[in-house]
Amino acid sequence: MRKKVIAGNWKMNMDLHQSQKLVSEIISGLGKDNKTEVIVCPPFTSLGEVSSLLKGTQVKLGAQNMYYEEGGAYTAEISADMLKSVGCEYIILGHSERRVIFSESDELINKKVKTALSKGLKPIFCIGELLEQRESGETIKVISAQIEKGLEGITAEQMKNIIIAYEPVWAIGTGKTATPEQAQEVHLFIRELTAKKFSSSVAEKIIIQYGGSVKPDNSGELLSQKDIDGALVGGACLKADSFLSIIASA
Repeated sequence: MRKKVIAGNWKMNMDLHQSQKLVSEIISGLGKDNKTEVIVCPPFTSLGEVSSLLKGTQVKLGAQNMYYEEGGAYTAEISADMLKSVGCEYIILGHSERRVIFSESDELINKKVKTALSKGLKPIFCIGELLEQRESGETIKVISAQIEKGLEGITAEQMKNIIIAYEPVWAIGTGKTATPEQAQEVHLFIRELTAKKFSSSVAEKIIIQYGGSVKPDNSGELLSQKDIDGALVGGACLKADSFLSIIASA
């Protein structure tokens, strides 16, 4: 049985004080008997303080992005070592907002994935199609290309430390959600493609999250699908009660 993994992507929200309040409420609400792996991904400015608050808890810390170089003249970028130094275990890479708004290519994301793994960070590797790609029947083609290019040169052994997050771009922040059946269909394809690219063992064990307007009222049905192993939550993770409800539904 694969464990359920729920990650909260805070995006460009929450100042330091708001971050302290939110993470404290999440920790308090979880209790000690939670069986689901929980990850919070605050903005860079809150990572250090949130890391301190998470010590001694089951909640893991992730960051929302990083650069692939170790250091140097890369103004405003953040390195893997910097993230490790404040306690990060996970790193979101290839999020659709990075791909669409900031024009990150599969090749760039691949470099980031390789650097993250070499530094001991676990990538949450995001893939997903645009609305026009979905409507023109290109979902499988897009997903295949993103996996082939984004995970080029990655070994079966390294895949043990990668989470794949399928996030249909048309369902992010729009209020639209892929039906459980639509999501399951793509998750199954991703698992089958992973088996072909790496091995059936890797495919059976890899965590594949769904991301795209996940809320308390739809999370239970989504997370009950055979090949959906968790959720990458956006807006609904910014309030402790809704995030805790999603975790409970897992």
